[in-house]
Amino acid sequence: MPPQSRHPTRALIAVATVGTLLSGCAGFGGAGSDSNAINVLMVNNPQMVDLQKLTARHFTKETGIKVNFTVLPENEVRDKISQDFSNQAGQYDVATLSNYETPIYADNDWLRKLDPHMEKDKKFDQQDILQPIRQSLKGGDGGTYATPFYGESSFLMYRKDIFRKLGLRMPENPTWQEVAELAKKAEGARKGMAGICLRGLPGWGELIAPLTSMVNTMGGTWFDQNWEARLDSGGFAKATKFYVNLVRKHGESGAAQSGYAECLNNMTQGKAAMWYDATAGAGSLEAAKSPVKGKIGYVPAPVDKTESSGWLYTWAWAMQKASDKSDKAWKFISWASGKEYEKLVGQKMGWSNVPAGKRESTYRNPEYQQAASAFHEVTHEAIDNTKPDDPGIQKRPAPGIQFVGIPEFTELGLEVSQEISAAIAGQQSVDDALETSQKLAEEVAEEYQK
Repeated sequence: MPPQSRHPTRALIAVATVGTLLSGCAGFGGAGSDSNAINVLMVNNPQMVDLQKLTARHFTKETGIKVNFTVLPENEVRDKISQDFSNQAGQYDVATLSNYETPIYADNDWLRKLDPHMEKDKKFDQQDILQPIRQSLKGGDGGTYATPFYGESSFLMYRKDIFRKLGLRMPENPTWQEVAELAKKAEGARKGMAGICLRGLPGWGELIAPLTSMVNTMGGTWFDQNWEARLDSGGFAKATKFYVNLVRKHGESGAAQSGYAECLNNMTQGKAAMWYDATAGAGSLEAAKSPVKGKIGYVPAPVDKTESSGWLYTWAWAMQKASDKSDKAWKFISWASGKEYEKLVGQKMGWSNVPAGKRESTYRNPEYQQAASAFHEVTHEAIDNTKPDDPGIQKRPAPGIQFVGIPEFTELGLEVSQEISAAIAGQQSVDDALETSQKLAEEVAEEYQK
């Protein structure tokens, strides 16, 4: 059982991030008292925008249930969800949670267990959901507390045409050392082209995600099995120095302000020869109007000491325990997470826009296979090969690949990312960044060592 289940009070304080909570709404209106309506709070990712467009015309038309959407950027939506769910305010019936928050929220009794609904809903097919994704959304009691909207791992994307022009060969399973050499050779292949794009933007869900997957494969960890912090030595220090050095030498300009969105733009606009990031990015790169469609190659996440190193992430639908509309909320969750919704997106928005990465049936669908021919196999394999409980070469005290599955990680990950981003910007040395980060991690470790 994850350690967070033993600390509900601390979890509440840690998850409910301090800050101004923004309540801007989008879509079909804000919260209301309509007995035949539910309120859904979700992140503003592109796939969710498609969902908004399809809900009224299909879900509401078929069920009569109106859905009031509140849509916010990632950091803001996390804050708002944590406030509403931790207080059991009941303003929102359904919200998007990741596989980081779901076990923590479940073990603090903020979520409604979904197993009873799934058992009655014969069409939902929980066993069709990819096993790593399915397992990551369980609580400490083994129950299911969220169902995925889409899932992802990580892989390396590269410009096939640029590599051919330069006579470079991408290995089928590259190491990070090989990637660094390729980045050096590919840099400047076209005017303003970086050898690689890597996130440098602060945030536990930004810079920390790719960095921690590198830490794992280079033999490092945030905490060892005895809750000793290990940020200023061993594999963590090795990976951080390698990461900072790579992005400073051969990465994109303004790397310290570049996150997922900026790297996606760089890759789409031909400003990077390679990009290591989420498998979800492939759908945008291969979209019908993408200028790099058909020019990108996809290979597994680079490794060092481990056989695989891709991360595991999902945005999933969870129901607040305080909701008094659980049956209506489940109908929405079942629809938005189900097979039929994927078919609807394929028909209305194009199969490359399907929120994939969660169901076996998706990867067996000939229409999806054709639309996602460039990346669907490597994505499926990347998710299947993830080991959230054992992602490195030593035992861990908490689950998670690109994060540590404890409530304190939201704050710790942010603070550490700010230190490392400052090193990427040249404002301090990596050693200084790691020294400060180690002290921050030791403060968290002390509580668990007790």
